[in-house]
Amino acid sequence: MLTHGLFFILLQPVKRLVVILFLAFAALLSCSGPERQPAGMVAEVDIDSLVTDLDFKQVEKRRKEVEAAITSLRKKVTFSGTVLYAEQGRIIYEGSFGYKDMRRRKTEMTLDGQFQLASVSKMFTAEAIMLLNNQGKLDYDDKVCRYFPEFPYPEVSIRNLLNHRSGLSRYESLAHEHWTNKRKPIHNEDVLKLYAEHQPAPYFAADNGFHYCNTNYMLLASIVEKVSGQHFEDFMQKNIYDAIGMKNSFIYSMRTDTVVPTYIDRGVPGHDATRRGYRKSQNDYLNGVMGDKIMFSTVEDLYRFSQALDYSLLLPDSVQKEAFRPGSPKARRRTENYGFGWRMSTKHKNAVYHFGWWKGYRTFFIKDLEKNRVIIALTNTDKGPNGDYFWNIINSTTTRLAPADANVSYLEMKENITFPHHPSDNRYED
Repeated sequence: MLTHGLFFILLQPVKRLVVILFLAFAALLSCSGPERQPAGMVAEVDIDSLVTDLDFKQVEKRRKEVEAAITSLRKKVTFSGTVLYAEQGRIIYEGSFGYKDMRRRKTEMTLDGQFQLASVSKMFTAEAIMLLNNQGKLDYDDKVCRYFPEFPYPEVSIRNLLNHRSGLSRYESLAHEHWTNKRKPIHNEDVLKLYAEHQPAPYFAADNGFHYCNTNYMLLASIVEKVSGQHFEDFMQKNIYDAIGMKNSFIYSMRTDTVVPTYIDRGVPGHDATRRGYRKSQNDYLNGVMGDKIMFSTVEDLYRFSQALDYSLLLPDSVQKEAFRPGSPKARRRTENYGFGWRMSTKHKNAVYHFGWWKGYRTFFIKDLEKNRVIIALTNTDKGPNGDYFWNIINSTTTRLAPADANVSYLEMKENITFPHHPSDNRYED
């Protein structure tokens, strides 16, 4: 767990107020009672302990609220996966539900389960581009053809890719039509060749509109490789995962495979809902493409990433804020926008987020920048909860917590609060 020095500083005025009130109360008692303390002596008070005790009560109240919301969710829809909720620098609630093998309902889910993130992967691809920009190795306004001369759309820039304003068509459709051997994985360089050869018409000219498209982030991963001279998965491992201690995260690669394996052999398997129950999702030739998807992680690793952004562990705060800046101009009918790997909405003005769906997985990551709240939910089924359940938790106004104090660590929280769901109490409910 990261330190909370900044939060400690913010809380100092509160502590001073507590001290003043306590001393005033102690003075009244000393004047009214028959046994007065010697002049100049004041009873010793552990103000840190006082504040912490008050803090725990509020934290416990908030934890129960989140637990009740998750319990309600599980009664309404299938939820197999993991969830983490944090507020003001504290992990308030964690839970794991369902099974890693949904078809047989075997092997209970655990918090360290590694799930395919689907489009939540995009925030990490964007972070890689931002790292290279901060190192002076690329510029957001560079044209893609600077790195790939064969790329047939000369006006498309890196910024257009980041903001989904390139107008490019979907690479999935292009591959479906022209990648003849679907038993062989297709890779980023193969997709680039298909665009150069077939030159499908874009939806609109670069920077003339917004269209969410996986092609953009596939190209960004290719640019990371070109600029860094490393495989995308190796760059991410060294510069992001290892750099901030994300020990259970990785990019799935079929780089050396000549035939698509029947199943992905790492992480929690995804499942597709059928009339006969759940079926383990099979691997797909498109899973050879990186950048737009195919990252695996855990809820705790993802929260570590969220904290790294808050504490400027990867980039200076002035640089990191660019990721949360709307990339498309305001329009009367526009309610959704996109920064660098993060979505934003006029309905939730102070939050950034991303959801994902792909081949047996659904993922949710919401970060409220004003209230300092984060909720992350990872599931191993293609059907389940929608985002409204998690927005309701993030937007709750019933209990608000103060910033975490320096003397309240995650380990102390776990010693003082019993988390409601452990692997030994992990019953699945329809």
